Amino acid sequence: MMRLRTTLYSVLCLTVGICLLSGCIEEYEADISAEDSGLLVVEGTICSAQLNRFSLSRTQPVNSSEAPRMVTGANVSVRGSDGSEYPTQAADGYYTCWIDRLEPDVEYRLHIETEGEIFESDPQKPLRTETIADVKGVQSSPESSIDILISPDEPFEREHANYYSWTYDETWQVYPDYKTAMYYDTEKKEPVFKDIYKFPKCGWIDAKGATVTVGASTGYDDQHIRNIKIYDIDRSDVRMYHRYSAVVHQRAISKAEYEYELARRQASSEMGGLFTPLPSALPTNLHCLTSSKHVIGFVGCSLNTSEYRFFLNAGEYSIRQPSGSDNRVWLENPSEDECCQMVGRGMYLCEWQVAEMSPTGKLRAAWASLQQLDVRYKYKGAYIDEPDFWSQSENANE
Repeated sequence: MMRLRTTLYSVLCLTVGICLLSGCIEEYEADISAEDSGLLVVEGTICSAQLNRFSLSRTQPVNSSEAPRMVTGANVSVRGSDGSEYPTQAADGYYTCWIDRLEPDVEYRLHIETEGEIFESDPQKPLRTETIADVKGVQSSPESSIDILISPDEPFEREHANYYSWTYDETWQVYPDYKTAMYYDTEKKEPVFKDIYKFPKCGWIDAKGATVTVGASTGYDDQHIRNIKIYDIDRSDVRMYHRYSAVVHQRAISKAEYEYELARRQASSEMGGLFTPLPSALPTNLHCLTSSKHVIGFVGCSLNTSEYRFFLNAGEYSIRQPSGSDNRVWLENPSEDECCQMVGRGMYLCEWQVAEMSPTGKLRAAWASLQQLDVRYKYKGAYIDEPDFWSQSENANE
């Protein structure tokens, strides 16, 4: 959703360009108000038992090279119809507050005061979210990606459609290219078979899921969604080389929020299309109380968020890894000075093949870089302390 700040306004300019390039006889004059520049963009969800985080920014013109302009110095709070209020702490355009519990019969709204204007979201009661029944990875053929499918538990309401939003946080295991249990002693001028470096055997990487998926129960029996795809992983992706885990966050949303998400995706994917909605035309539940200024965004309200952790093991799928070519530096009959030079260059001794053991009948030595031996240097963000959940063997709700 961060791309929303920079891409939506480009629709205004590219719509004109598409018409001109397609050979229109009459010049197209878009009915674009000056107010469509610098629109307030609000992102976030009101939810209990967690840290609520809202971002405020302004839309940028398509030809702008500047980063999204975050709105600082605003007064932002969550307010309830029972008189409750949760003020936020501000930092660089992000506003956070912890809410222990939302009351199911109270209506909540986001209140914003900035640059002499007052904005609010429509009051709404928090929606209950069902638990997650199952999450699994399915590969339809040996050449296909692994589809991540989710099935919520039986819905609270079967008389009408149910709508959901899914996000996920992922963790995967990584290994170094090579291992070594020796080093070259530059004083003795000889290899020593002793592991003094203690390079980590493996590591882990965390990442926030790249996609936000929404779904509706229309078309499912009993309004119960089953096995809906929320994202996929390419079989050649490093995330699937060994073991992968993700925790999926499920949140019940209103029909209005669902329709906003669909419209936002259309505006982003079809940017510049003749019938792409302008930013001010996107559905929203945010309004300016002091003027007619438009606002972009949608603030949902949830009583709870359900979470489910699952694991995927590479051995259960057809995974394509790079060829096992040896990318180490090999030296034949290296002199003592050459070996000392390799150490000075930051290379590490991996193998020492004497002539009798070498396929060429000559002394051979293999050297690897720190990046090839330590995952913390090979992968950005890799760490070596095993996550607490990694020992779990079964998928489960958290």
